[in-house]
Amino acid sequence: MSILSKKNRLDDDKINTSEEMYSDSESKAWKSDPMKALIFEGTERRKKLNFWSRFILSLIIVCTFLFLVWLLFMGSLPTESRDLINIMVGAYVAVLSKSTDYWFKDKDDPEHKEMADLEKSNID
Repeated sequence: MSILSKKNRLDDDKINTSEEMYSDSESKAWKSDPMKALIFEGTERRKKLNFWSRFILSLIIVCTFLFLVWLLFMGSLPTESRDLINIMVGAYVAVLSKSTDYWFKDKDDPEHKEMADLEKSNID
């Protein structure tokens, strides 16, 4: 597709891309009911922040666990420290298990329920 035809598609007042669809639905929401649009925008922002904070915390947990395992098996440690590292690895198994459950287990997330309630109120 040439640049000229792509530019013509952007100026044809039709929805051609997902970005245009999102922008169009957002502008319609702000025109029809600004309070619901504001609530929706705040909820979306909070969901994104929650996702990234949980993702970063999960990365920190995995990196810490891998470091402890590396330290236990590859590092040269005194016997007293080796016991402590072994205990910490055991404790991190539970933390890693909870983190894995969060990402891969089906759950009733309050944020999903909040969005469903918001969408239901938009239909009514």
